[in-house]
Amino acid sequence: MKRQLKWTVRDLAFCGLFTALIAVGAFIKVTIPVQPVPMHFTLQFFFVLLSALLMGAERSLASVGTYLTIGLCGVPVFASGGGPAYLLRPTFGFLIGFAAAGFLTGRVFERKRKPSFSWLLFSAFCGLLADYLCGMVYFYVCSNYVLHVLVSWRLVFINCFLLTVGEDFILCVLAAMLAKRLLPVLDRLD
Repeated sequence: MKRQLKWTVRDLAFCGLFTALIAVGAFIKVTIPVQPVPMHFTLQFFFVLLSALLMGAERSLASVGTYLTIGLCGVPVFASGGGPAYLLRPTFGFLIGFAAAGFLTGRVFERKRKPSFSWLLFSAFCGLLADYLCGMVYFYVCSNYVLHVLVSWRLVFINCFLLTVGEDFILCVLAAMLAKRLLPVLDRLD
């Protein structure tokens, strides 16, 4: 028997809030000028992690899914615009990875009733791995087989992992710290 996911008005409001925060996070960015495609370090990932740690897997996935849908419909909420043509950008895999990261982070987080900071950080780190796995595979496949720009796994590893993983790990730590402070507040609101 499958359990029913019950959504409240509060859940919908939080999903909308995090969808907006992820969109705003796209515009707080640092561009890393690497070839063949410049990489952007943004705060989107921070808000994805925070949504998963505060709302759980399904609601975080809904929030990120809404964000991706809005961007693919043409609203310029991604770091370099929006629209269906964004699917042809090799870095779009990291946006798809946000959905995987939000879901996995939330799923791991939900396994403990009273999570410690280390569990929150571990949950966020699992999301980091999911995002980078999706992003790197998409980058390689899109570059080599769709755009016919030959890139090696070495180049993908350097450009798509080594140059940005340190900053994203710091975002994992910050999301875990903030979630540790906000979770008791949210529990009191219930």
